[in-house]
Amino acid sequence: MPSSRATPEPRPGDDRSTDLIRWAAFSCFLVPVVLLWYGSSLAGAAGTALGLAAVTAACRVLLRRSERCAARLLDEEDAPQTHPRGRHQRTGPGSHRGGRHSGGNSPVG
Repeated sequence: MPSSRATPEPRPGDDRSTDLIRWAAFSCFLVPVVLLWYGSSLAGAAGTALGLAAVTAACRVLLRRSERCAARLLDEEDAPQTHPRGRHQRTGPGSHRGGRHSGGNSPVG
């Protein structure tokens, strides 16, 4: 059964996160220029540029991480659902431990 979410086919050059990062980098250049134009100090404009660059870099890292996690979740959704049993989740004889025993260890005869 196909997924209920329709995902458009990715086209070359249609990466929205890359466009977002490009606009953020452009603003890292544009904002200090505007600050200098309106009479701010060079040190203040440089500090603003560095701060914007740091925020842009952090956002880029978080955005890429989010994309990887979303892609992993979509891959897991499409994978067949298997439930591997760990060491403490045994099936078969001996899986029902605890409770009263009816003397199963006593010799027959």
